[in-house]
Amino acid sequence: HVQLVESGGGSVQPGGSLRLSCAAPVASFYCMGWFRHPQGKEREGVAATDADGSTHYAHSLKGRFTISQDSSKNRLYLQMDNLKPEDTAMYYCAARRGALGWDGPLSKASYSVWGQGTQVTVS
Repeated sequence: HVQLVESGGGSVQPGGSLRLSCAAPVASFYCMGWFRHPQGKEREGVAATDADGSTHYAHSLKGRFTISQDSSKNRLYLQMDNLKPEDTAMYYCAARRGALGWDGPLSKASYSVWGQGTQVTVS
């Protein structure tokens, strides 16, 4: 079992910023991403980064959220700026292993390793 641990969530006012961190063996995975799960809604892809450094974002979030990783620190980050109430959700770090099927970088079906989540509340 590979355990991912998210941190950095909290409560902020609209327009505020947060940086989420995921403690993970980043170099061990071909692709990692951030997902969020608003209460009462389905889990959705937020951002992802793959082995060649390419990044992918949900269309509505591009320009506000930035994904990055630091393999030397075993960290995956999600910088969230200009937060809005609709960003309120549990945010999860996820990782892809090579044996998994591929449904795209923002599909939860492409990932099999998940963290426990960190809550972000914007109000």
